[in-house]
Amino acid sequence: MPYQPGLHILAEFSAADIAFFSASAPCKLFFDNLISRYSLEKVGEVYHDFDGAGFTGVVCLTESHLSIHTWPEFNLATFDIFLSNYQKDNSEKVRAIYHEILSFFEATEIKKTELVR
Repeated sequence: MPYQPGLHILAEFSAADIAFFSASAPCKLFFDNLISRYSLEKVGEVYHDFDGAGFTGVVCLTESHLSIHTWPEFNLATFDIFLSNYQKDNSEKVRAIYHEILSFFEATEIKKTELVR
């Protein structure tokens, strides 16, 4: 059977309160907690808060990455996560983290694509 690199989820969602999309600090703390709880290894990260509101965050992991981009003025966020299956199948971990993201932002899913790589 050929190697399957992993599951990649790409999504768009809105939040119960656009304040969730205004600044990166709460999201960064949440991402750090997720990374720790799911035994992932962070190798780098960049967060940027835009003038006015909105932020971008990208976390590089040994397993791959997760990222978020927010537009509070449109009550919109895009999010993606990919975890490699190099040593074990991480598909369920990807789905679980995605559901925790939706819960954290009290989000309504607009669109979700699951790519099995």
